[in-house]
Amino acid sequence: MSKPAILALEDGSVFHGTAIGAEGITSGEVVFNTAMTGYQEILTDPSYTRQIVTLTYPHIGNTGINSEDVESASIAAAGLVIRDLPLLASSFRSEQTLSDYLKSQNVLGIADIDTRRLTRILRDKGAQNGAILAGAEAKGDDAVERALAAAKAFPGLKGMDLAKEVSCKEAYEWLEGEWALGEGYADASQGERPYHVVAFDYGVKFNILRMLAARGCRLTVVPAQTPAAEVLAMNPDGVFLANGPGDPEPCDYAIKAIQEVLETDTPVFGICLGHQLLALASGAKTVKMGHGHHGANHPVQDLDTGTVMITSQNHGFAADEATLPSNVRATHRSLFDGTLQGIERTDRPAFSFQGHPEASPGPRDVAPLFDRFIAMMQARR
Repeated sequence: MSKPAILALEDGSVFHGTAIGAEGITSGEVVFNTAMTGYQEILTDPSYTRQIVTLTYPHIGNTGINSEDVESASIAAAGLVIRDLPLLASSFRSEQTLSDYLKSQNVLGIADIDTRRLTRILRDKGAQNGAILAGAEAKGDDAVERALAAAKAFPGLKGMDLAKEVSCKEAYEWLEGEWALGEGYADASQGERPYHVVAFDYGVKFNILRMLAARGCRLTVVPAQTPAAEVLAMNPDGVFLANGPGDPEPCDYAIKAIQEVLETDTPVFGICLGHQLLALASGAKTVKMGHGHHGANHPVQDLDTGTVMITSQNHGFAADEATLPSNVRATHRSLFDGTLQGIERTDRPAFSFQGHPEASPGPRDVAPLFDRFIAMMQARR
């Protein structure tokens, strides 16, 4: 039997639907993602922490869930909003239904609502604080009132430091390479690993680490608040700044550590939140975007070559190009809204990209950025 669910937004909008996950109440920033595939990767992306994700593609869950297509150890999103949950999940790799997956991790979801209407609201008004009530919580004459109160009570992501919350607690070595059909993930401990990379974990996606490992990197992943002195004492060939959730400006510990690393000649590569933190450490500023970029179909132009790449994106903050100091230059720009997508230091071997070049989900247009990082470490040697 179906159970009721309610989605409420801070602007007063209310949607009635069906609960497809756990029962209870959850709140967060409601955003929309335009990707047609990859719902499992989206749910487990740590950058979605404290966000309720609306998927604009109508049929979600039709290929089920498997134990391989995850980007972190658990679901990171605060909730899921979809139009339709198919009655059957069909894939030779499927191990679990989407609904059972959400329930197993105590994550709320709502289906059978007009996601087109919701997306238009988020597009026109910007990302909204919202709340989902599911099951028994969504019953009663005061359910809508409670949902609206929960939505308005969420403080918003601006000023919220989430990187240290989702980061690993202790340093560890990453030993998993890229995936192959019928073989699973490669054992990255086999073969030559000539480059030692220390990765700051601000909410890192597994596939970023896999792609670095596949290129001969021996990876040491360290907590977000690790001091630069500890990282440099490991004598790394390169330092990686991971993606992650929340507002970059409160991450003073990360900005300080990056500044100290930049005082050396160690190559630095940042992605997503790591890109924004590199910009802040270099003297630029960041801004909260209206509805952010979330999807697997965003065109980005390489300003040096003119090439246009189709990229995966997931961010609600951006580095402000107008504030870049003289020793930082723009390398990539979004063709959707002109926002900054890539920078490089002109005085240090350091660069970053706003989108997700590990491309899971998405194409592999931006994967050569990993090769550039490898080339920088080779050049340093």
